Amino acid sequence: MRSDGFFSRLAEFVESGSFREEDYTLSPPDKAKIDTDTPENRWLISVQHSEKPVSARLINWFSQRGVEVFNNLYRIASVFICVTLIGVLLSVVSFLPTFGSADNPAVNEVVERYVSRSIEETGTTNAVAGMISAYRGFDTLGEAHVLFVAACSVIVLLRVDPSERKHGRLTNPDRVGEDMDFEPNSDLILRKAAKLLVPLAFIFGLYVILNGTSSPGGGFSGGALMGAGLILSSTAFGFSRTERFFGDEMYHVVKTVCLTVYALLMAYFIFMGANGWDDHVWLGVPGGIISGGLILPINIAVGFEVACTMYCFYALFRKGGL
Repeated sequence: MRSDGFFSRLAEFVESGSFREEDYTLSPPDKAKIDTDTPENRWLISVQHSEKPVSARLINWFSQRGVEVFNNLYRIASVFICVTLIGVLLSVVSFLPTFGSADNPAVNEVVERYVSRSIEETGTTNAVAGMISAYRGFDTLGEAHVLFVAACSVIVLLRVDPSERKHGRLTNPDRVGEDMDFEPNSDLILRKAAKLLVPLAFIFGLYVILNGTSSPGGGFSGGALMGAGLILSSTAFGFSRTERFFGDEMYHVVKTVCLTVYALLMAYFIFMGANGWDDHVWLGVPGGIISGGLILPINIAVGFEVACTMYCFYALFRKGGL
């Protein structure tokens, strides 16, 4: 026999996934002992006479037919979305020019523009960087957002509740026997090598980012080097030492600020160009570090974004948190 309210019963149903009719059914001895003057007991006796309340009938329906109805609707919606997407993609492909045609603008006009006017319009001697961050900057911005969404998705799926941790170890005794300290073993070779390689990884990553406008490199490759440095530092010296300069708060600040700065710079660049206005951005000296106009800060933002994403994936898969 149960005497708690509807919301308590509903909460228990959501957690357990079942509705037990015996919880609302009285045996004859119990029924004889009930004082029918109270509203609560009158409700229980009404259940005994098969007068189930609306809430109980709803819970019964959802536990039996509701799941089946939801699965059917989910399948129909999935098929509809897929068919719609396929139709949109096929309609777009039908408007594309013939591959390899001499009249194809992608074969002559676009390539000629990238090669012949890259230094004049972007201020960078690296035509690839000018193409990725300037001519196709909107596409690169979408790639940065994909990294951000991917990191958020991994955090949602793999992050361990901080309340389960206590001094770096999960409080669940069933999992204590696993590698839950996440600290390195006494590997002297790894630590000695990491002391030399980690600073070099950070310095070389910054070099690749800052010189991406004048030499091969840029935000993605430089960010990958810096992310590898963070991973090597955590593997060799442990998360506790790495978190002294790059913890959870620093990660969220760097990742959010970099993506926001990148989005604002790209929005300004696209808005001015779409309206045919001069963006008044100094392109710098082609071939120098201060060159490329907005490409340099964009490379910096992308580099830190990539580094944060790589380290985030490693930390979450290793210990369920940053």
